[in-house]
Amino acid sequence: MTKTLEHFTGISDCSTEQLEQLLDLALKISQDISTFENTRTGRMLVNLFYEPSTRTRVSFEAAAKRLGMHVINVSAIGSSVEKGESLLDTFYTIQAMGPDCIVVRHPEEGNAKALAEVAEPGVHVINAGDGTAAHPSQALLDALTLKQNFKQFSEIRLVMAGDIRHSRVARSAIKMLTKLGIGEIRLAGPAEFMPGEVTTAGTVIYDSLDEAVRGANAIMMLRIQKERISGLHIPGGDEYHREWGLSVNRLGLASEGCFVLHPGPMNRGVEIASEVADSRQSLIRSQVRNGLYARMALLLNLTRAAY
Repeated sequence: MTKTLEHFTGISDCSTEQLEQLLDLALKISQDISTFENTRTGRMLVNLFYEPSTRTRVSFEAAAKRLGMHVINVSAIGSSVEKGESLLDTFYTIQAMGPDCIVVRHPEEGNAKALAEVAEPGVHVINAGDGTAAHPSQALLDALTLKQNFKQFSEIRLVMAGDIRHSRVARSAIKMLTKLGIGEIRLAGPAEFMPGEVTTAGTVIYDSLDEAVRGANAIMMLRIQKERISGLHIPGGDEYHREWGLSVNRLGLASEGCFVLHPGPMNRGVEIASEVADSRQSLIRSQVRNGLYARMALLLNLTRAAY
């Protein structure tokens, strides 16, 4: 049985063994979801989202409902947040209603961890994205997608390209995949989008996407995080695509059969061409599907089921 977690606010919450066990469970769920359905009947999950979301919020809701959990969705718009209520008071209000899991998305870094520190026993906080810091459940589903398509993480030569600096997806993915023993991570993007603090042992920075993709067997494209950028020049879509977009020709520089990933939402014709996003090499729809399985595995772990 997987060693259970109290919270899931960042990759540091998990040991390598726990990450591997979560992935193994998610893989089992993907192979036979019916075995795990309605195993959490009567439990409750609250989605507390202060930022827009499609894939993350819906997949947490779908995962919880597959497990038989009750789901309540709370957003800043239409709640007491609009009346000036603080995040902490909103959290205390929700916690008082006895949920098992509270999934938090917030524009400011560190808030999910701060809420986990004041959570009552039996209330488990999941970080669904905090500022530019972390998005650990996205990293979990991305790792699952890679696990399904490679025999070993050590054989993966992954390019992560685009706005690395402002991407919480990139930060969590780098930390998780490094823990899992990925062979190589290549970072590529405009200089202003390439901060040094996200790099770790095993990452290599490229100033040319053409050079970065040569010999790669997996490429993850990232959108420009316009909502988090201030004081930096944002290039136009056509200009950016010429230099940093993944086109059919550019994909041809990679190893034969190189897989393509994107956490979404995609800006077609900017960081990725439609022909690439919809190609046979694309795992983008698999990533969305795996979001269900990865988040089911996470909820099963946090709510301490026997499985």
